[in-house]
Amino acid sequence: MERQDAFSSCHPAVNFIFFALVLLFSMCLMHPACLAASMAGGCAYAACLRRREAGRFGLVFVLPTALAAALLNPLFNHEGATILAWLPWGNPLTLESVIYGLAAAAMLACVLIWFSCFHEVVQSDKLVWLFGRLLPSLSLVLSMALRFVPRFTGQMKKTAEVQRLQGLDVGRGGVWQRSRAAFAILSAMLTWSFENAVETADSMRSRGYGLKGRTSFSIYRMSRRDWVLLCWMLFCAACLLWGWTAGLLSFRYFPTVKGGASPCSLCLVLLYLALCLTPVLCRGVQSAVWARRAARGCAARSGTEGEPWTV
Repeated sequence: MERQDAFSSCHPAVNFIFFALVLLFSMCLMHPACLAASMAGGCAYAACLRRREAGRFGLVFVLPTALAAALLNPLFNHEGATILAWLPWGNPLTLESVIYGLAAAAMLACVLIWFSCFHEVVQSDKLVWLFGRLLPSLSLVLSMALRFVPRFTGQMKKTAEVQRLQGLDVGRGGVWQRSRAAFAILSAMLTWSFENAVETADSMRSRGYGLKGRTSFSIYRMSRRDWVLLCWMLFCAACLLWGWTAGLLSFRYFPTVKGGASPCSLCLVLLYLALCLTPVLCRGVQSAVWARRAARGCAARSGTEGEPWTV
């Protein structure tokens, strides 16, 4: 059986702070090297979490969205000094707008990938723990929203199967029959979603959720590993914020493409890459620890079995 992801088993505050940092830096640091570091870290962690599903999600959703952003940006953004061609409606197509479109597409892809990892790691119970005391209504809505999509998909498959057994199949018949079957499934799903939301709200209200002075059980405790990771992330965030405000990670796209490169900038990019690869490194450390323990166990068993019997 596959072991749980090491970073997913960390404290919810550590998970939330990490994703907040990488999402913030992915949207603000438009330097190509920073975008490449964020893309590398996000893709590596998504592959560790979901493997085949991560590749399918990238090809079906992330890649078309990024390509659409890269193609649409030069059509509406005409800034830049290097004119490549003239569009049929008279606007220029500039090299700078094309490069900026590619950077914006990479930034959008990074955000989508990191959000998919966030959905896998920070689940509803962690959100309730994080915001249950400060914003109980918001935490309940967020947890219900995160659970809604997979539960809605599973319930829709069950409803479609029941409708098919009753003779209402979406994939068969004419247009009127297919529309009737689809409308029946949609009506059943809307009724189910409303009833499920009302039942969840009534259940949480009957348990006293959100009342002042209410206590709750929690299994999350900050361990030494969590404190080390938190200090590491805050150190990286402080260094990156300093480099960002000092202009070491700036990159200009208009009116001409220009970006400085220095040893300090290179160190900051490598530090950002290490921050993005933190979950993957945690997983590697966990695998190494498990492999060492397994090797010690095998060595101990072989040593015990090889000893001669004494009377």
